[in-house]
Amino acid sequence: MKKTNLLPSVQQKIASFDIDSVSETRKEVLKPLIQYIKSKLDQNKPIKLHFICTHNSRRSQFSQIWAQAIAAYSNIQISAFSGGVEVTAFNGNAVSAIENAGFELSSEGTENPVYSVNYAEDTPALKMYSKKFDDKANPQRDFAAIMTCSHADETCPFIPGAEKRIPVKYDDPKAFDDTPQQEQKYEERSDEIATEMLYVFSTVQKQKSS
Repeated sequence: MKKTNLLPSVQQKIASFDIDSVSETRKEVLKPLIQYIKSKLDQNKPIKLHFICTHNSRRSQFSQIWAQAIAAYSNIQISAFSGGVEVTAFNGNAVSAIENAGFELSSEGTENPVYSVNYAEDTPALKMYSKKFDDKANPQRDFAAIMTCSHADETCPFIPGAEKRIPVKYDDPKAFDDTPQQEQKYEERSDEIATEMLYVFSTVQKQKSS
């Protein structure tokens, strides 16, 4: 696999994350995701990771973007997706956090804008917008459904086409909307998700080479 030419700003940001900061508790949470990715690599099968949250506006969007970028950084080929139970929009505060992390963004539309998120110089941009988990843009079979919020995990006990369901839940930065901590908390959540994705793909890399 040809190494992806990541944007320098994204590469620098990823290199700044400390996977040693991931707690033992969270490592246990992430273990099924690591095992799923490794099993697909061992079978030489496509790796499709579908991150699902209620509104597909914050945590699932962060997860899709970071998983795709960090997999490329780790030289592991995946396809990352995201969806929700309801359609809203890619939240503006989350968009700002992604821009501040070094990604290049442009958008089309107003009510539920489609954001083109560039993370590499030689790879098509990710098309990010809020959509339901079963939207035609998302995989219909042979994927891991990664539940990033408690509400979606509880209200969607069955995800059609998923061969594995993996809860990897994060606190919602929405709790800090319209507060002085808003920008900080969105960036903290983005960084937390990114650090855990780096831990996941770094661990897979080590297991692959051992």
